[in-house]
Amino acid sequence: MAILKTVKSLKLKVKKFNTKNRILIIPLLLLFTFHFSLFTFGYAERIKDIASFEGVRENQLLGYGLVVGINGTGDKGLATLQGIANMLQRMGITVKPKDIMAKNTAAVMVTATLPPFPKPGSKIDALVSTLGDAKSLQGGTLLLTPLKGPDSKVYALAQGPVSIGGFTGGGGGNVVQKNHPTAGKVPQGVIVEQDLHFTLGNGEEIKIFLHQPDFTTATRLAKKVNETLNFECASTIDPSAVRLKIPPAYMDKKVEFITLIEGLDISVDIPARIVINERTGTVVIGDKVRISPVAIAHGNLTIEIKTEFRVSQPPPFAPEKAETIVVPQKDVTVKEQKASLMEVSGTTLGEIVRALNALGVTPRDLIAILQSLKASGSLKAELEII
Repeated sequence: MAILKTVKSLKLKVKKFNTKNRILIIPLLLLFTFHFSLFTFGYAERIKDIASFEGVRENQLLGYGLVVGINGTGDKGLATLQGIANMLQRMGITVKPKDIMAKNTAAVMVTATLPPFPKPGSKIDALVSTLGDAKSLQGGTLLLTPLKGPDSKVYALAQGPVSIGGFTGGGGGNVVQKNHPTAGKVPQGVIVEQDLHFTLGNGEEIKIFLHQPDFTTATRLAKKVNETLNFECASTIDPSAVRLKIPPAYMDKKVEFITLIEGLDISVDIPARIVINERTGTVVIGDKVRISPVAIAHGNLTIEIKTEFRVSQPPPFAPEKAETIVVPQKDVTVKEQKASLMEVSGTTLGEIVRALNALGVTPRDLIAILQSLKASGSLKAELEII
């Protein structure tokens, strides 16, 4: 209300000014209104960044292959040797697996992700991971490997040098290793051989799926589309989906219609959430998090136990049976850190950060404090532990 009164007072003052002063005031008033709209509705995101269209999806491919050329760090198992024998037999060379004495080959699983609307001849990356006891794929080359989909059809072929992004060196118990040498990538090593059939919607309508389901965001998306097209074509199905009826003018121009829709900006409603990773001590606090006024006292209890061994020797002219013995000296110290009550509250993210930093606690202690705040009801946010 105070902001609206300020705007009205500015308008009254503009009426009293002459034409020259009015020209100077109007841009300032427009700028103030623009900032007020940002404060009211929050940040805007493009639809293409927060949602995806029905039918636009990726597909996973999988294959079994052999990596050759590695320097004695390959597999020792019979399965790999059998794979080598099968490969040689297809080339007209017959050999028994037990007669193959080689450690320069590794059996691997090859995976790739087909992007939406792939075309034959296009290239993508392949990921290679060892199956057996190979120590490293450094210097290896992936032989021609067919990649299949869930329907057991071959959609792509993979081949090329393997890049592991690391190394393994040393010997005799002194080994230096960087990254994971048993997994690597074949850059642009997959060639798409078969086109996949994709359908955008069912012909008359298409659905939009939100990456983060939310009632408010879905409603704003539908409203924004209807206002832009001046046509009631968008309706919400549930918090994660919005149905779009394709207007008659775009019935034969679906790509142009999707381009228009995905470029629209809408205000995204983000829930108040705090994400905690107890394994690494990482705490991420969202912008919508609020803390009611509360007093916090947090201290540490430290118990230190020392044991020192001292030698006790017999005095001069002691009896012959006297012996030198070791006497342990134990010292137990208990320290409890003094902690005074401190008021913590915040209506903005900056205020919350400053209040929590004032406590001077470690990330581990901060996790315990946030959990206690949630239990007390003072923390107005969802606490998610991963």
